[in-house]
Amino acid sequence: MTPETILFVDDEDHLRMAAEQTLHLEDLHVACYPEAAPALARVARDFPGILVTDIRMPGIDGLELMARALEIDPEFPVILVTGHGDVELAVKSMRDGAYDFLEKPYAPSRLVSTVQRALEKRRLTLENRALRRQVGGRDVIEARLTGRSDAMVRLRAQVRAIAATDADVLIQGETGTGKEVAARALHRASPRSDKPFVHINCAALPADLIESELFGHEAGAFPGALRPRYGKFEHARGGTVFLDEIESMSQPVQAKLLHAIQNRSVTRLGSNDPIALDVRFIAASKRNLEEAAAEGTFRPDLLYRLNVVTIRMPDLEERREDIPRLFTHLVGEAAARYKRPIPDIPGAVLASVAARVWPGNVRELRNAADRFALGLDLDLGHAPATGDGPQTLAERVAEHEKSLIAASLTAHHGSLKDTYEALGLSRKALYEKMQKHGLSRGAFTGKG
Repeated sequence: MTPETILFVDDEDHLRMAAEQTLHLEDLHVACYPEAAPALARVARDFPGILVTDIRMPGIDGLELMARALEIDPEFPVILVTGHGDVELAVKSMRDGAYDFLEKPYAPSRLVSTVQRALEKRRLTLENRALRRQVGGRDVIEARLTGRSDAMVRLRAQVRAIAATDADVLIQGETGTGKEVAARALHRASPRSDKPFVHINCAALPADLIESELFGHEAGAFPGALRPRYGKFEHARGGTVFLDEIESMSQPVQAKLLHAIQNRSVTRLGSNDPIALDVRFIAASKRNLEEAAAEGTFRPDLLYRLNVVTIRMPDLEERREDIPRLFTHLVGEAAARYKRPIPDIPGAVLASVAARVWPGNVRELRNAADRFALGLDLDLGHAPATGDGPQTLAERVAEHEKSLIAASLTAHHGSLKDTYEALGLSRKALYEKMQKHGLSRGAFTGKG
């Protein structure tokens, strides 16, 4: 695997040597070149690195080198090194796609900080592209259900085990935990992936139209039914029906749904002829349906038909160590969606995100990531969660310590040196705490 590499181009020997020494002292991998051509030969859409180039050079100058690099990858970070009289030119170049510029003579610390920010941007860009490839590729489950906590590892294993079957599935979890995401992952990883995925929000269907929407109708079945119409179940033939918020269905519709699931057929309103269905049913509920059945608001026989397999979605309190990495991932997604550059995420922001309570779970965290990607302020003033989590003070402190270490490792991409310095720990103390909390460095470098 190619390491993250800084391509440094300058025709002056002493500047190349000084840059190489400065970057090596910070454990950064650098390749120095006296001219543009060999550096340009290494630029590619999947190259895990950045380009730092002087503007004034014989042959291909820095501006032309930047233009050619951006033709290969418009998101490739290019840092321009300018002489005193080139600042206006460099500012114009930033409008043309340069990531940043350094004015000679620059302090070594300025070179290091600028390079590290550019590398982080590149890392997030490549991670986001890899995600988009995964979503269309083999491991759609890993791509959609991200996280390295025990709860998410168990969830992915369960989804993998049942994805290839035709078993009906019940997904339960709090609001915002990603029930629809899990349902889509099941569909995409199944043999039905090239057939329709029909999402039905049971709470949003008008009560007087729900039967027609689900089962279809014949012409003249009711006033205004001028022509026959497929229902959503028929539309999903060969694919997957996702019944979201199924607990909101009325008892009469529950009875008809039970019949459709048992017999794998529907009868349109106004007709007596059953139509065979080849579909898989996935239902989701934020309520405990066993409790609803005991209370008499949900049919027990429908529950037994639906929960051939039951998946429980963990809330963020159960996977707090995933929060920093998940937030970083969601910021990258948001930036791509809004066609914005991926912003730098300071370690202090990740620590605050990791420490606060997220009652809306992943949905609320995604909204915060969207605001951050758009450059808006985040409200991170909520106190750490204490509700149903660890009960003793020692356990609460341990959870908080674990989330802060995970946040710092995320912010520094698994660099132990940067992490223990940022946290004010010795290397030995950090290692012992990581061992205690089950944190692996590889999980934060993308190699674990």
